[in-house]
Amino acid sequence: MPELPDISLYIECLKPRILNQRLKRIRLSSPFLLRSVSPPLSELDGKLVCALRRLGKRIVLGLEEDYFLILHLMIAGRLRWLAPGSKLPARIGLAAFEFATGTLAVTEAGSKRRASLHLVKGESCLQLHDPGGLEVLNARFIDFQVALQRENHTLKRALTDPRLFSGIGNAYSDEILFHARLSPLQLTQRLSHAEAQRLFDSVRDTLCSWTTRLIRDTGTRFPEKVTAFREGMSVHGRYGRPCTACGTLVQRIVYAENECNYCPRCQTGGRLLADRAFSRLLKDDWPRTVEELENRFSRGRDRRSQD
Repeated sequence: MPELPDISLYIECLKPRILNQRLKRIRLSSPFLLRSVSPPLSELDGKLVCALRRLGKRIVLGLEEDYFLILHLMIAGRLRWLAPGSKLPARIGLAAFEFATGTLAVTEAGSKRRASLHLVKGESCLQLHDPGGLEVLNARFIDFQVALQRENHTLKRALTDPRLFSGIGNAYSDEILFHARLSPLQLTQRLSHAEAQRLFDSVRDTLCSWTTRLIRDTGTRFPEKVTAFREGMSVHGRYGRPCTACGTLVQRIVYAENECNYCPRCQTGGRLLADRAFSRLLKDDWPRTVEELENRFSRGRDRRSQD
C-alpha cells in the first residue's frame, strides 16, 4: 500500500501536470471504485483543480466550488500518467481523469477491488474521511508520546494504526523500528522516555529521508513503480538476507496478509520473535536466539557437505 513517502511523491509529480488545470471529465471502467453517490461525478466536468493534498494514505484533489475527490489506492492501486485521450489499460484500469495536459489513470492489480474514490462537497465532509492519525512531521514530541501511549499496543501495531499516526504502513514501520533499534513487539506503555524520543526522531528521519529520496530520484518523470519493496531499505522485504548494519540474517513474523521484518541483533537483543504459525508448528524445536538459528544453519551445511 502506498504510504506517506509514496503519496507525497505522487502529489509532487501531479502538481505540474494537473494543478490549475481543468478536469474535462472522469471515465469510470469499474463500478466498484466510486463509493459515493451524491454529488455526481458529472458536476466536476470543466472544473479547475485548485489544490492537491494528502489525507492519511489518501490523495485529495480540491476543485472549484469546494469539491473534493478522495482517492484511496489501498494495497494494489496505482496511478499512471498517459497521453490525452488514452484508453485505460485492459483489465486493471479503473478510472481516467482527463485533462488537456494528459490522462491520469487509476489502476489496480489483482482480482480484488479495494481502491476507492469518493466525491464530497465542503471541508467538513472531507474531514469525515480523515482517520484522525497524528501528522508526526508537523507534531511535537509530547503529542507523539501521548498518541503512542494512549493504548498499550505493540509498536508495530501502533505505528500502522491510522487512528494514531497518519500515513505509516507496513513497509515504513519496519524501517522506522530498525532505525530506532526497537523491537516491533515492544509494548508502547513500557517504552522509556529515551526510547520514545528515539522512536519519534526515527519516524521523522525515515519518512523525510525516503520522501526526499523518491522525489529526487524520480525527477520530472511520473513514478511508474511505486512499491513497498525498495532498493536501499534496511529490513523490509529483506527476509533471509544480511542486515545492512550487522550482517545477521533478517527475520520476519508473518500475520494475516502482512509480515514484519526485523534484525534480531539490532532490535531484539539477539532474541528471535515467535512467528505464530511456525513457532506453534515447531514448538520446542523453534530457535529462540540468533545463536541457535546460526548453529542449525551450520549443522545443516555440515550435513550437506558430508553427503
